[in-house]
Amino acid sequence: MVLLKMFVIPQILIYLTIQQSSCAPRSSDLTIERANEFITQNKNNVKQTYRLKYHAMAPIGWINDPNGFIYFRGEYHLFYQYNPYSAVWDTMHWGHAKSKDLVHWEELPVALAPDQIYDTDGVFSGSAIEKDGKLYVMYTGNNPNGQVQCIAVSEDGIHFEKVSENPVLDASDLPSNAQPQDFRDPKVFKRGDLYYVVTVSKTVNETGQVLLYQSADLINWEFKSILLEGTKEQGIMWECPDLFELESKDVLILSAIQMARSGNDYHNIDSVIEFIGEVDWNEGKMKVESIKELDHGHDFYATQSLLDDKDRRIVIAWMNMWGRTFPTAILNQGWTGAMTLPRELHLKNGYLTQTPIAEIANALQHVTEFKDVTLIDQSGEFNQVAGEVGMLDLVVNLEEAKLFKIELRANENERTILSYDNESKELTIDRTNSGVYIAGGENPPVNARKIEVPQENNELSLQIFLDQSSLEIFVNGGLETLTTTIYPTEERSEIILFYSEGKTVIKSLKFSKIVL
Repeated sequence: MVLLKMFVIPQILIYLTIQQSSCAPRSSDLTIERANEFITQNKNNVKQTYRLKYHAMAPIGWINDPNGFIYFRGEYHLFYQYNPYSAVWDTMHWGHAKSKDLVHWEELPVALAPDQIYDTDGVFSGSAIEKDGKLYVMYTGNNPNGQVQCIAVSEDGIHFEKVSENPVLDASDLPSNAQPQDFRDPKVFKRGDLYYVVTVSKTVNETGQVLLYQSADLINWEFKSILLEGTKEQGIMWECPDLFELESKDVLILSAIQMARSGNDYHNIDSVIEFIGEVDWNEGKMKVESIKELDHGHDFYATQSLLDDKDRRIVIAWMNMWGRTFPTAILNQGWTGAMTLPRELHLKNGYLTQTPIAEIANALQHVTEFKDVTLIDQSGEFNQVAGEVGMLDLVVNLEEAKLFKIELRANENERTILSYDNESKELTIDRTNSGVYIAGGENPPVNARKIEVPQENNELSLQIFLDQSSLEIFVNGGLETLTTTIYPTEERSEIILFYSEGKTVIKSLKFSKIVL
């Protein structure tokens, strides 16, 4: 079977043809047993060139949205949209992994397969909740008649049984302005004695909206309200809603398809948006006080969060983006997709901040440190500050600088450039010459992303996590983040080069290897 993807770039029409595995079964054979057998037989054939070292991934095949992210019986469980049979998107299963620390992940058997009439075209995204000691997952069943919401239950957190009452929500439960073909991504939670779920639907006017339902038992649901309606500028459809309370505010995070560009914001075809405000639970309506793009890099989508036993709100996202070519599929690596580093959320000045989970510090080794180094119209390297996998943490004083730049994962011909313009106060990540070219449908197609970042006392702090094919940049303590995938083609691409136009004082610099 051949999957044809088309990307439209001004004056250029790019057709990408990917040959899928001949081992892919017929739709009638899409069972959990068949999927697990295929994984066992083929996962050792996956190429390791760009495989990530400390991020959650599938053993083989394609993954996208994180699903069912939950802390259950002392461990973190992460499910995900999964096609084990090929490195391109196809009929979705739920893959599954668990971790004790959000850094070391253990592969588990496939949790759900599209083996029922109501989910025959895919077990789409959803969430998890604990009830009476059991793990319940609520997911979208995709079928030729539309999208419906379904429940599966597990005694051990690994093996699931779909309930006989499925689907528990269907087209008859939608408001009159909703399209049943686009009704998905339930995120379930408990408040007081009731269970609630937020889902999304496309309206008849081609905009997104978040729907709110309530239940006493997770099986019988009642439509509560349209929690929030989108505008034309906020995309033609919303996905992956997540509603939670954080530091006395209500937070709604969702992913918007074709969000309109605004300045430096929303430059990917699809974007993740945070809405901060208050929910009136009697009316089931959200009053929004602030709106912001959650991550300004190239590859961050479909977030989902959990609350753990330490009362931390932790979010994770798919570290790719729709509307792009996927280098690992093109290069026949046997896999596509990974998750971001999990991040702890807080509020500051009315907006979300993201910081890497504290547990990653336990994986930092071979630390190299420098202090109070001055660069004046020059470039330079630091001894032992180099590598493909590690963490770079630095604070720079830019009072007398015009431009400060870091070249990451550099070699003779390739590099990814992170630069700060002290006049415009803009931070830019540019992967134009990072390696394998990534084509996309953005108009215009730009392989750089930028964000305005004010300084604090003329200082800029950067925490940069490097993995085999990813960069995650936390700016000024997580006030901003930029997440990007890169695919260098040279055998070694470990150089980290620093450059200053004008005078830059590197107050502190620390480079650590990340070793699991």
